[in-house]
Amino acid sequence: MAGACENHPMHTPETSLLGREVAYPQHYDPSLLFPIPRTQGRDELGIRADALPFVGHDRWQGYELGWLDVRGKPQVATAIFEVPATSPNLVESKSFKLYLNSFNAHRVGSADELRAIIERDLSNASGAPVRMQFGLPPLREDDGGECIDGLDIAIDHYGPPDPALLSGTGENVEETLVSHLLKSNCPVTGQPDWATLLIRYSGPRIDHEGLLRYVVGFRDQREFHEQCVERIFVDVLAQCHPRALSVEARYTRRGGLDINPLRALPGSESLEVWRTPRQ
Repeated sequence: MAGACENHPMHTPETSLLGREVAYPQHYDPSLLFPIPRTQGRDELGIRADALPFVGHDRWQGYELGWLDVRGKPQVATAIFEVPATSPNLVESKSFKLYLNSFNAHRVGSADELRAIIERDLSNASGAPVRMQFGLPPLREDDGGECIDGLDIAIDHYGPPDPALLSGTGENVEETLVSHLLKSNCPVTGQPDWATLLIRYSGPRIDHEGLLRYVVGFRDQREFHEQCVERIFVDVLAQCHPRALSVEARYTRRGGLDINPLRALPGSESLEVWRTPRQ
């Protein structure tokens, strides 16, 4: 959407609300949403906006949504918000939380009206249509993949992530690899962000030990969640040459929100929607 950032002349992590003491919002305020251009992370990876190498979305899961009905009675709900990966902007998470909190004392005619308001505001901020639905995905204990965290290896490299550790050789396979050891840091505050990483692919077998060392290399990486997933996707695609590839990170909750960025080759995206026990 042209002009989506006009109210924010400098859209960088440093100019956002991250790391600052802010007043708790007392009134509905869509200007709290802070868009950050995706180009700030994609330019470094050589990803062109007009030739994205992936499809996907950022699925936010909200656990603390509240508002007032027309008679002033408080209402609570959970919700899923899906921002397309094609949107020119990502929405900074702290601003998203403050925005949702701004509904706590705001009267809304119905749940459908609230959904329409939120979809409109998030679409304006991200620059692309955003979908919202009430409720949360089901919890699932089995992630359907092979966890590589138990590999008996020594690791002494904690960043930056090294694509040279990735390789795909030998027989063609189809498998899902899982690691619960993905950790990165907020690019402004330095606070840790934790996630379960799922890589679904078919093609030359990815070296599991190299992949685990690569994942651990994100421990001191200061990037937004969405940018970390795009870096992993680009590196695995370039180094391992899979025929089909899907990369998803299911981040743990902070401030009533968690995010699940998914990037995939066209036709490789998973249609399953679920939550991990860590979420």
